[in-house]
Amino acid sequence: MSEAGTRTVERALAALLATGGRGRDTGEGVDTGASLLAADPTADAELRRRGEGFVRLAWERGWQPADVVRLVRRDLDETHVRLVTDLITAETEGYERLPPRWSGQLADLAADMGQERPRTDRFSHATAVLELYLLLVRLPALEPVGPVPGAPLHLPPAEGEPRMLTRIRALLAKAEATGYPPEAEALTAKAQELMARHSIDDALLADRTLRGDVPGACRIGVDAPYETAKAILLDAVATANRCRAVWNSAYGFSTVVGFEADLAAVELLHTSLLVQGTAAMTRAEAEQRAAGRKRTKTFRQSFLMAYAHRMGERLASATEHVTADAGAHPEEGAAALLPVLAARDVAVEDRTDRMFPETVATRVRGVTDAAGWTHGTSAADAARVPGGGGTGGRGTGDGRGRIRPGTDRP
Repeated sequence: MSEAGTRTVERALAALLATGGRGRDTGEGVDTGASLLAADPTADAELRRRGEGFVRLAWERGWQPADVVRLVRRDLDETHVRLVTDLITAETEGYERLPPRWSGQLADLAADMGQERPRTDRFSHATAVLELYLLLVRLPALEPVGPVPGAPLHLPPAEGEPRMLTRIRALLAKAEATGYPPEAEALTAKAQELMARHSIDDALLADRTLRGDVPGACRIGVDAPYETAKAILLDAVATANRCRAVWNSAYGFSTVVGFEADLAAVELLHTSLLVQGTAAMTRAEAEQRAAGRKRTKTFRQSFLMAYAHRMGERLASATEHVTADAGAHPEEGAAALLPVLAARDVAVEDRTDRMFPETVATRVRGVTDAAGWTHGTSAADAARVPGGGGTGGRGTGDGRGRIRPGTDRP
C-alpha cells in the first residue's frame, strides 16, 4: 500500500470533515478532497480500506446492512447505493458466520445491484465516495437488535425454515398473486390462523422443554410515501402476533420486539398486507377517478390509515379467537397456555422498555378524505380473518391509530 496514497486519503478526509456540512451540502471540502483523490491513483486501495472501516463502525453502532442502504438511498442516490453495497459485500465476506437475518439482507442487496454500472470519471467517483463516507462516519448509535459480525454466536446450526412458516409463506404468495379478491381474502385469513397457532405451539414447546427463549428484535423498513399509515399497519401486525413495534421516523424503520417465531410471522404478514392493501387502494382509486374525483394524495392517505386501523382490530380479534380455541383443548396443554403467554407478554414489554425507555404513544391526525377512509375500511373488512368480527383488540384497534416513535435522532 502506497505511503503517498495513504497521505492523500488522510488529506482528503481532513478537508471533508472540516466543512461541517451534512450529506452533499459540504461545498469546498468535497471538491478539495475529490481533487486530491482524482489526481492520485495510488490512493484508491487505501480509500476503499477506509470505507470498509466506516462500514464496520456502522455495525458497531447498531446498524445492519438493510438499514444503511435504506438511509443512503433516501439521503443520496443510486450511485452511492452501489458504492455502499460494494463496501458492505467486501466487508462481510471475511466472516465465517453472520448474525441472523444478515444473509437474507445481503442476498437482497446483491439482487438489487445486478445491473450494469455506468462508467464515470475519477473526480465524479471520488466526489460520490466522499459524500458517502461523510454520511457513514456520522451515523449515530442505535439500539442493537443483534450481534455484530465476528462476535461469538451461541446458536445451534441453521436447520432451514420451519415447515409451518413455509406453508404460511406459500399462502401469502398466492394471496398476492391472485386477481380474485375473495381468494386472496381466504388465503390471508388462513395464513393468519396458522401464524397464531404456530406461535402458541412454539410457546408451549419452549415452556415444556425449558428452552430458555428470550425476546429478540428486528428492524423493518417503513418507506415514504404515507409512512405513518404504513407504520400503523406494522404496529397492528406486530401487536396481533404478540410483538411490539417502535417506529423511528428519522431513519425510516420500525424496530419490532418479540420472540423469534413471532418476529418471522410479523415480517411475512406485514409485507403481504402492504402489497395487498396497496393493490386494493389502486383499484379503489381507479373507481374514484372514473367518477371524476381527483383528490389522489388525500384519498390514498385516508385509505391506508383506515386499512391499518381496521386491520389492527381484525388481526387482534383473530389472535384472540385462535387462543381461545387452543385453550378449549386440555389435551394440548391448555392449563399452561395462558400463564405461558402472559409471561411472554411481560418479557416482550420489558425488553421493549429497556431498549426504548423514552418511547411514547402518539395520536395520529391527518385523515381528511371520507371516501378514502370508507374504502380503506371496506378493504380491511373484506379480509375475513378467523374470528375477525369484533371491535376489541389492542394497538391500533383502540381507535386512535397509536404508534410508538423511537427516540434515536441524528
